[in-house]
Amino acid sequence: MTKPLVVVESPTKIRTIKKYLGTNYNVAATIGHIKDLPKKEMGIDIEDGFKPKYSNIPGKQKVIASLKKAAGDATDIYLAPDPDREGEAIAWHIAEVLKKKGRRFHRVLFHELTKNAINNAIASPEALNRSKYKAQQARRILDRLVGYQISPLLWRKVKGGLSAGRVQSVAVRIICERERAIQDFEPEEYWSIIAHLEGVSPPPFTAKLVKKSGKKIKIPDQNSASTILDELSGAKFVVENVLKKITKKNPLPPFITSKLQQEAIRKLKFTAKKTMIVAQQLYEGIELGPGEPVGLITYMRTDSTRISKESAIEALKLIRKNFGEKYALEKPRFFKNRKKAQDAHEAIRPTSVYNTPENVAHYLSKDQLALYRIIWQRFVASQMKEALINQNSVSIKADSYLFSASGSSIKFPGFMTLYMSVDDEIESKKKKEKLPELSKGMVLKLNKFEPKQHFTMPPPRFSEASLVKELEENGIGRPSTYAAILSTIREKGYVDLIKRYFIPNELGFLVNDLLIKSFPDVFDVAFTAKMEDHLDRIESAEADYLDILTRFYDPFKNEIEKASEEMLSLKSFGVPTGLVCPECKKQLHIKVGKNGHFLACTGYPKCTYTRNYNRNEKGKIQPIEQPDIETSDQLCEKCGKPMLIKQGRYGAFLACSGYPDCKNTRSVNSDSSKVSTGVKCPEKDCSGTIVEKKTRRGKIFYGCNRFPDCTFATWDKPIPKECPECGATFLIEKSTKKEGTFLACQKKKCGFREKKS
Repeated sequence: MTKPLVVVESPTKIRTIKKYLGTNYNVAATIGHIKDLPKKEMGIDIEDGFKPKYSNIPGKQKVIASLKKAAGDATDIYLAPDPDREGEAIAWHIAEVLKKKGRRFHRVLFHELTKNAINNAIASPEALNRSKYKAQQARRILDRLVGYQISPLLWRKVKGGLSAGRVQSVAVRIICERERAIQDFEPEEYWSIIAHLEGVSPPPFTAKLVKKSGKKIKIPDQNSASTILDELSGAKFVVENVLKKITKKNPLPPFITSKLQQEAIRKLKFTAKKTMIVAQQLYEGIELGPGEPVGLITYMRTDSTRISKESAIEALKLIRKNFGEKYALEKPRFFKNRKKAQDAHEAIRPTSVYNTPENVAHYLSKDQLALYRIIWQRFVASQMKEALINQNSVSIKADSYLFSASGSSIKFPGFMTLYMSVDDEIESKKKKEKLPELSKGMVLKLNKFEPKQHFTMPPPRFSEASLVKELEENGIGRPSTYAAILSTIREKGYVDLIKRYFIPNELGFLVNDLLIKSFPDVFDVAFTAKMEDHLDRIESAEADYLDILTRFYDPFKNEIEKASEEMLSLKSFGVPTGLVCPECKKQLHIKVGKNGHFLACTGYPKCTYTRNYNRNEKGKIQPIEQPDIETSDQLCEKCGKPMLIKQGRYGAFLACSGYPDCKNTRSVNSDSSKVSTGVKCPEKDCSGTIVEKKTRRGKIFYGCNRFPDCTFATWDKPIPKECPECGATFLIEKSTKKEGTFLACQKKKCGFREKKS
């Protein structure tokens, strides 16, 4: 009889698990999902209780065949995909594929890939979790209902190829609303007044004006500041109160998924996606020597700060040995979970604190070591004594005005000896003023006043780290979805990540406005968060799967029908701008065509005025005036009329003056020699090559040599070198003042870059 089979998701886990289970079990991998909903249709039978139409994923036939072969006539199959909703769905699909009379299926959950964890999970298997599977199905069905019904609307109303996502579109909304808040922001002037003072003993110090007659003071302008300074002229500065205290600063809990992503983005300059990829590698197993794969961290998708008592005790032993008794707690420190946090998994921690970063550094890549180090340090630091901070503050009276000064110093570093968060590091780098010995009633010497002008600042744009924090705080998404959300909103082409900050582009604004107007609930932040709660309730068997889907779909169906008739068409009518056509005085609207968005006169076809446009920092539309159309010295080879030199999105091209009767166009450079880059055109089904071209003004760009049949063009120089990270067929050459010239992947979602040699 065939040995029992253990089935995991990732083939990289196989060696780790085989090492601990020995030869008593076969181990095989699914390499992710083996079944999914069809790509070319919604795949949901709404009338039959929202029944999903799962089928084997194309290309997975060999995987499924190998699973069946590995299972043979085994009676027991241990289903060990990742211990989350997606893993549960994979487990159910494996059971469906391998179902056989007399065969038993057991669900095993590996929260960490260590000997004890694996053997204990195999020894104490569970039943398949129907509620968790239903929660995963509900999410997939909700996403399909939204995406596969709203996206075709966008194709009809805006342009083909666009898409809408139930959660991702809410993230885009958050970014758009922040950008509009920045555009609407009007800075306000305010002033501060600093007094430079001296006591009886050094050092000199500064104090800030904070109150007048017991009320918080506001200094709106220079005149107000001057008036205050006049009133303070000749005033005596007397110490009113001195407060000295020692405050305790406790360490942060071990990482949950969102906090790990935020810290890795800020501290290591990783993306959220890269963080999860590297964390997965550390979880699945690293070879610490020949044939010794070891899972270095616990499961990395969690929103629980819970840790096992055994791991905390192990950390305390290491702290006593490496740092000394004064840094170790008497008993383990445990952390309370936030409300609504799922407690299925522990926090992210090292599987053994004795696998120190120094001990495993030789076996890890640079990125693996960097991420492992902060996970290890944060966990061990969570079991160290708190830091003690000396805090001194003094209030100083000057007639009816009150000044305040403060200073701090570290009395005992505690956990900060080992680990400081990014915020701790920023705080520690701030200049800490040292106060002299002061006592109540002491008269101080005034050296000078320092009035300063300030302006209020707009809210900041979202970075990946702050967007993850915003999503988490608003209940949008869950640990397993943050990285995917951040990747998807860029891939959809609605936002750009510029200098590490998200900025919505024009298409993002236009689509966002359409979606919010037509689907105010579906893309509402609070509504989306509530839906996440419903999915959690389905998983915990507190809510009915069908009831939740029905309550969502009934009003959504009405909104879809209404939007089909009433959603504004950017192809035909366009978005009113309030601008007037300079040629016929009719209104200008924003429209979207195959080459993007543009301004067009509503008097078309009588008035053919169109312009590209941009927006200023306040979001105001500014038409981009085009140069006059010139007649070239060439004739159209199709009708014999003169060819005109026109400006397009990628520079100059020739177009027949007989338009619209003759629509012939061709490249300005079509009759001259072109410099080939050696890179094949990336457009699907195009056999062309990318060549160097010039605009009418002489600016170099790169386009397909099959223009106008193929319109691919780019300002960046293509380099015939395959991307080592994602396998893209070519890289592009870029230059910045800060980094000089470097090569980068042409795929935005990849992010690979290297210094040009």
